[in-house]
Amino acid sequence: MPKYNHYYKYVFSSCHGGEFALVLLLTLTTLKAQAQTFALRQATDTTAVLTLTTDSTADYCRIPYRTYRFCTGDIDGDGRAEAMVGVIKRTRFDKEMGRRLFIYKNLGGRIRPLWMGSRLGGILEDFRYTDGKIRSLETDRRGLYYVAEYKWHQFGLDFERFLIKETCREEGLSMFEGR
Repeated sequence: MPKYNHYYKYVFSSCHGGEFALVLLLTLTTLKAQAQTFALRQATDTTAVLTLTTDSTADYCRIPYRTYRFCTGDIDGDGRAEAMVGVIKRTRFDKEMGRRLFIYKNLGGRIRPLWMGSRLGGILEDFRYTDGKIRSLETDRRGLYYVAEYKWHQFGLDFERFLIKETCREEGLSMFEGR
């Protein structure tokens, strides 16, 4: 079944007596499926290069941070995979060096940031893409482990549920890895 782009147009047209009616026109156009691939290459100890390759283009994005995780998946539900990159850096909102999650999108054959996360719920240890969601392994200041799932919602990740909380590292890792 072909995919469609939906275009909505609001058209004002005059009616009898000078009143206006709002008419919604829906236009469907088929989209040609275009293959895309994201890849991450470590350029130096502290720099990586994210590459997006499509049928007709290639785009590159320098990531000036140490990376610890890379995965792809359709996190925003648009039918195309996004790149999820774990970086280690400070942020404006969290001055401690820590693990962060950045999400990049293919926008017209170009790599564009979709979300540059400062934090999830706790202290991020690791993440993975699973069933349209981000599964995270997090800790708290007491050293207890949590495994949580987040789902994309408009502009960012919304907490969905804990799979396990306030547990030891071994149990947390086991749940995180799906064992």
